[in-house]
Amino acid sequence: MSEYYEILGVPRDADEGQIKKAYRKLAMQYHPDRNNGSGEAEERFKEISEAYEVLKDPKSRARYDQYGKEGVKGAGQGPFQGFDLHDAIEIFMRDFGGGGAGFEEVFGGGRRRSRGARSRKGETIRIRLSLTLSEVVHGARKKLRVKRLEPCSRCSATGSAEGTAPTPCGTCAGSGQERVAQRSVFGQFVALTTCRTCNGEGTVIQDPCRTCHGEGRARADAELEVEVPAGVTGENYITLRGQGNAGPRGGPAGDVMVLLEVEEDPRFIREGNHLLVDVPVTFAQAALGAEVSLPTVDGETQVEVPAGIQSGEALRIRGQGIPDLNGRGRGDLIARIRVWTPERLSSEQEQLFRELQDLEEPAPASGDRAEEFRDRRGFWSRIKEAFTA
Repeated sequence: MSEYYEILGVPRDADEGQIKKAYRKLAMQYHPDRNNGSGEAEERFKEISEAYEVLKDPKSRARYDQYGKEGVKGAGQGPFQGFDLHDAIEIFMRDFGGGGAGFEEVFGGGRRRSRGARSRKGETIRIRLSLTLSEVVHGARKKLRVKRLEPCSRCSATGSAEGTAPTPCGTCAGSGQERVAQRSVFGQFVALTTCRTCNGEGTVIQDPCRTCHGEGRARADAELEVEVPAGVTGENYITLRGQGNAGPRGGPAGDVMVLLEVEEDPRFIREGNHLLVDVPVTFAQAALGAEVSLPTVDGETQVEVPAGIQSGEALRIRGQGIPDLNGRGRGDLIARIRVWTPERLSSEQEQLFRELQDLEEPAPASGDRAEEFRDRRGFWSRIKEAFTA
């Protein structure tokens, strides 16, 4: 599939109005009811609708701009699993037809799109999952405990008491739908909307089950497992399809939306896929150079500090940051050197420092190095400028 901006024919900096205008023009051009049911037009219409659904929302658009389709997929957006023509038409009717979900006939004189009685889908369950920085770096398989509604075993999810059965709805005659006259950009048409009496199921319960009270589902505990890919952030979430509440009276189950939270690690600051860490060194190590230990997510590692390094300068250890969510390599570990000044000196140390003071050159008072010392911008801002190319 092409890139979403290309699908709508808009630039990457297009505003909301441009995106909506482009979608409307293309949707009207490729709507299946304007193309005699052409399969090619239908696929194009679905593609246009999917692109619009992601780009019209600022949050999903930002994730798409940063991570591509995998980013919005990991966040529970598109590319949509199970996205079909019915979904595409609902998007069109919601934004331009004066209606919303439930329209099953469009464009007067066009083809009929009746699905008849339908089962209601179960609700989505939202649950928070806390991750350590190590789990973010390596990915993780986590177990979740959830309370959800599962099919009632007593009535086999029918909702009816033992020995009875649901009866056809008198309002819709069992079809699950009512006809309603509506207007759209294409003129007046007759739409089928969900029956208000039976909620689209086509049947009603006369004698409800005593366990589930006619719902066809009962509360239960469940243990689920979720695969967390490496490189996620606290803005991502993972959708477990069909693991949510069971639908009423045999309806399909909803989803579980796992909202990710990343615990702070006191050793590091995260900037995108890079990790930032402070490394203390002594005067002698800074002046003479040394091999020092610094923390990484996987444990301690050794790094060479060059002679003459200044406090505030940074070293870059490639590939020791966070993996890219889309599999494009791994970020770096950026170590800021902090020259440690001892608070108390022994008499011998003090004597040595005084001897050194008599021998050393004075600190620079002008030039590039002094200007660097006087720079009041935040260290991490300068690091980001230097390393986030």
